[in-house]
Amino acid sequence: MFALKAVPVVGSRNGGGTGALRTGVVFPRYLRRPARALARLTAGDYEPPRFAGAALLAGFFAATALYGMALGGHTSTVLSTVTARTGFALSDIRVSGNHETSEIDVLGQLDLSGFTSLMGLDVDKVRGDIEMLPWIESARVRKVYPSALDINITEREPFAVWQHGEALSVVQADGRVIAPFRNRRNASLPLVIGSGAPERAAEFVGTVAKFPTLSARVSAYILVAKRRWDIRLDNGVTVKLPERGTEQALAEIAALDRELAFLSRGMTAVDMRLADRIVVKLRDDEASVLRASTRERLGMPKNPGRRT
Repeated sequence: MFALKAVPVVGSRNGGGTGALRTGVVFPRYLRRPARALARLTAGDYEPPRFAGAALLAGFFAATALYGMALGGHTSTVLSTVTARTGFALSDIRVSGNHETSEIDVLGQLDLSGFTSLMGLDVDKVRGDIEMLPWIESARVRKVYPSALDINITEREPFAVWQHGEALSVVQADGRVIAPFRNRRNASLPLVIGSGAPERAAEFVGTVAKFPTLSARVSAYILVAKRRWDIRLDNGVTVKLPERGTEQALAEIAALDRELAFLSRGMTAVDMRLADRIVVKLRDDEASVLRASTRERLGMPKNPGRRT
């Protein structure tokens, strides 16, 4: 706060010290110089500095240009160009955390030009564009002035390979599809087959894992009619499991195989769906040998179609 005080002012530049009085105002110190300049301008005694007109004209054109850029939405473009050419051009991009995603794919999402300015780069947009890639769970983007960009990636965790028709896809444990299966690095993942299998695979694979000697031999987990599971072993045998009591059936077949090498006896399928029996389907050659052996024990001719 300050007070303006009216005081008598003696004389003037034109009064020549005649003693004529006029009323003046005492201004604070920081307003005195602008007030004197204004008084001189109104009295006709002010002489503008040299090149003032040129400076005002340049300022007018600059203001017009800035207004046009803002109105046309080109401000960020101009700013990026200017800052890029004055030492802030993006020249170093460091990508980390990527295993399934190539750096080329990441760089392709940045829409870079030869003079991309680090100052004008929108990190939120860059992060969003990178997270659109199929394997990317999240990305952290950080500017490192004057010319570097750090990109740290967290990728999705693959759980299984899902076969649907002739197509193969890598899926997460929650059943979400990540990407088509193309990389042999994922060949060791469990293979699940059937409609609806990805959403239910994690629970079933976990159940089979309780029997390590059996799970080590599984080559595929097959969901049948969205109701029950079969497992296909590495020797081609298919074990058909019941809709209910799955874990009990797995325990039974694992015990039989442990004690009798049951699953290595020339069969193609083992049906565990009946509560009171196990149904076995033998290979054709094994079935022929078994039939011949049975007829021999019963005293029947080996070739019943031939008359002697």
